[in-house]
Amino acid sequence: MDPTTPTATPSRAGGRRPGYLYHKVAAHLAAHPDQMLTVGEITKALSAPSTGAVFEALKKMAAAGYATHHTGPHRFQITQAGIDAAGTMPPPAPRAPAQGRRAGRRQPVTRPNGDLYFPRKLAGATDVDVLRRLRDKRIPVLLYGPPGTGKTALVEAAFPDLLTVAGTGDTVVEDFLGNFIPLPDGGFEFVYGPLVVAMREGRALLVDDATLIPPKVLAVLYPAMDGRRVITIPGYRNERVEAVDGFYVIAGHNPGVHGAILTEALASRFDVHIEVTTDWDLARHLGVPRPAVEAAITLNADLAAGRVGWAPQLRELLGFTRVSKTLGPAAAVANLVGRAPAEDREHVLAALRARFGTDITPLTLGKQR
Repeated sequence: MDPTTPTATPSRAGGRRPGYLYHKVAAHLAAHPDQMLTVGEITKALSAPSTGAVFEALKKMAAAGYATHHTGPHRFQITQAGIDAAGTMPPPAPRAPAQGRRAGRRQPVTRPNGDLYFPRKLAGATDVDVLRRLRDKRIPVLLYGPPGTGKTALVEAAFPDLLTVAGTGDTVVEDFLGNFIPLPDGGFEFVYGPLVVAMREGRALLVDDATLIPPKVLAVLYPAMDGRRVITIPGYRNERVEAVDGFYVIAGHNPGVHGAILTEALASRFDVHIEVTTDWDLARHLGVPRPAVEAAITLNADLAAGRVGWAPQLRELLGFTRVSKTLGPAAAVANLVGRAPAEDREHVLAALRARFGTDITPLTLGKQR
């Protein structure tokens, strides 16, 4: 029997046997052996309900050597081993012995840059799982919290097919839709922006620092997010763009950052708002020295009480650890002081002196040796 052909054997997943989608994905790649296909193209061709599920099947193929995996964007091409396997499910990856794993700890997820993300608990599951479930149901999410708490890292871990718009006060509509670029021959070519690409390929779009973007610019997102899921490109023949399955918008917001304004129009577009804070246990697990973590906890309590306008988060603590290993603890402490805004520096100095007990000043070039 052709292993790529679905059987009538019922299962708990809507009457389809386990691995049903995997077989469809493998068969589609095998039918196009000379092509590198994006996740969105495969999802659309198979009329699959979830881009995320298709991507998981493709990653299984790549891990087994049945497909090659290229990034920027994510593209897959079947290998000879995949053709020889004829859609057979790859063997399960070996699991570490139970005694070698900490009970209840979710295994880290690799981000596109190779860094590991350690999932955290959220709504009875993990943050990565929750975001993927919300994407499947087209429920947009706004992540908010101080800079450096891991908002972007979480989204990258949850959605490997992610595209990003980095928001600033200078962000314009063309940063979403695209613009004309000059060609060597003196002509111009229109290059589609990340919003258009995400809609057409069924990919996730992160609008980072969304509340720094002028509200009239952000309005370009709203037709794509509501029931219409359609936009037009005024600067390019009023071209109409329709979102395919898998398209998803998620945004990040840093409350308290100068210029960040969370308008009602923006807030109402996101059905779920999730606060992202620094995980102190994770900081310790990643090797941040205990005195630095304790100082950060104190400063964050002061930040919440309004006594200070800045406190180190996970990003700064990881930077502290790298500097400490490279230049020594004293230089790392001095550097952390220098990262604080001038108006908060004395407060930060006091918190660090209480933990490190040293004469601390910001890193400064001195006389020639």
